[in-house]
Amino acid sequence: MKLLFDPNLSACLVVRLGDLFPQSIHVKILGMTQSDDSSIWNYARDRGFTLVSKDSDFQQRSLVLGAPPKVVWLRIGNCRTSQIEDLIRIHAVELHTFEREASSSLLILSPAANT
Repeated sequence: MKLLFDPNLSACLVVRLGDLFPQSIHVKILGMTQSDDSSIWNYARDRGFTLVSKDSDFQQRSLVLGAPPKVVWLRIGNCRTSQIEDLIRIHAVELHTFEREASSSLLILSPAANT
């Protein structure tokens, strides 16, 4: 599973989650931090990435357009990068299952979902 982290998330997540998602990348590494949502969406779609975002814009786009790309919407609010890493790690199996489900386009992860 290849994750594409949007500009609102830390680029450190690529390294921190590299053991679980080794082909992942951040828009900063691609030089796309100033790119609009459509450009980021198209990049993910054309290259087989799953978008990871805390921004509802990609969630809304996913509901309207469907997949690809698939979208993981992190409902975690302002927090440390370590909390985002923990959230993704806790749901790693769910993320990999989501990737294989052809009919799914959006996965919502939140700390409340951990209970």
